[in-house]
Amino acid sequence: MESIYLAGFDVFRADAVERGAELKRLCARYGFEGLYPLDNALPAGLAGSAAAHWIYEQNIALIRDADLVLANLNLFRGYEPDSGTAFEVGFAIALDKPVWAYIDDARPIVDHVPHRRDAHGIAIDSSGFTVEDFGLPRNLMLARSAHLVVGDAEHCLRTLHASRSEAPRE
Repeated sequence: MESIYLAGFDVFRADAVERGAELKRLCARYGFEGLYPLDNALPAGLAGSAAAHWIYEQNIALIRDADLVLANLNLFRGYEPDSGTAFEVGFAIALDKPVWAYIDDARPIVDHVPHRRDAHGIAIDSSGFTVEDFGLPRNLMLARSAHLVVGDAEHCLRTLHASRSEAPRE
């Protein structure tokens, strides 16, 4: 059974443990084993920097052990996905692991970020930075490295499962 690392800001929800269990049940429904970042309980007595380092090491190990990554790339605390999730996607890609990601809104970034157009028609945000305008719903490094699915985690898993079922057998 293939294993999937479940990346996303779901770990910050008030019901994060329950959400992880729900995601793992969805994985099982589609024939995968879900690996959730909160599967490993923080050892008693760890706090601060030591706790952060332990969590980092555990999550890296889970990604290394996983066959692929399923990432929640919905917007988090603003106009971009969670930065930790973006790191996990990049790390998985560096390990040549497939990444499947789900988003709830496929509109281009430029439609999410308030901006003005300069004299050359370039979108500029309120801080003076260019707003990416490639017609992609996420930064091009995420949009071009992951299989983006519009929908929720279950829809993404269903699409992933169907893609594996349709693959020719050798």
